[in-house]
Parts: sequence; C-alpha cells; structure tokens
Amino acid sequence: MDEEIGILRQRTIEAAFAKELHAEMAKEIGEERATAILARAVIRMARAAGAEWARRAAGGRTSIRSFAETLPAWTKDDALTIEVLKETETEFHFNVTRCRYAETYRAMGIGHLGAVLSCNRDGTFCEGYDPRLKLTRTQTIMEGASHCDFRYSLEERPRAESFSEAEGSHPPPQSP
Repeated sequence: MDEEIGILRQRTIEAAFAKELHAEMAKEIGEERATAILARAVIRMARAAGAEWARRAAGGRTSIRSFAETLPAWTKDDALTIEVLKETETEFHFNVTRCRYAETYRAMGIGHLGAVLSCNRDGTFCEGYDPRLKLTRTQTIMEGASHCDFRYSLEERPRAESFSEAEGSHPPPQSP
C-alpha cells in the first residue's frame, strides 16, 4: 500500500482500472463470472497486503493493538468516520458511520462492485495479518445500511494449530 497517496486515493485508482477490466470481462464471459474473477483477485491482494502490514508491525509481532494502529491509514483523507466502541487485548469493535469508499464507487458508477472492491478485503486482510484475527460484520454502508459494524477478535491460537491441520491430521471424531 502506498500510504503517501492514501488508501482512498489508491482504491479510486484501482477501481477505475477494475471498472474497465470488469466491463470487458463481462462482455466476454458474463457479469457473474467477471465479478467472481474480480473478487478472487481482490481477496488475494488483500491477504498479501495483510501479510505486508504484519511485517511492518512492531518487531513483526501482531496484536489487537498493532492492528488498531493501522486504522489511520484507512481513515486518511476523511475516508472513514469511525466510532470506536471497545478496545481490549483481544477485541477491537468500531462502527463506520461514513464511508467515502462507498461514496466514491457510487460516484464512479460502480456502486454494485463496491463490496467486491472494498468490503470483501476486510476479513481476508486479517488472514494475512494474523490468522488469529477474526472479523464479524453483519452490515455495511456499501450495501445500504446506516453504518458498518466491525467486530474484530483475536483468538488464542490459530485454528490450523488446533488439530495439526497444517500437517494434514484431523480432529478426533465427535460422539453423537
């Protein structure tokens, strides 16, 4: 991410390109497939960005606090108006009450792609940043709600460690 220009400006530049690319793909393969391809690419970019931000965290150690410290990058240029509700060692909750990302995509005529271009990044960004970090969100301004409800939580350990999934073993069967 180029923090000098701000993430809102970066997303606007990316969206202009994505708009035209999506339109061309939709002509060839249909709207649904074009949107699915765009979504996969954005998700892959978000995961990689999360990993890059994690490398920048103090000493490469991620936490709720280090994650919360990334917020100014997302709010730069009044991109988001947020209300922090809770911040502990394991939880970070806030509401977004104004989203200029949504406003920008609508102004560009691609409001229908806004969730693909922005909202679906949030959870997968967490995967790259720290596999223990989970996002729960039930509504977004992008999809017409009055606010976005971001609820981040930090699990004690990544799920992959729970049953050695990384090594291919599985949890013991549960009794009915």
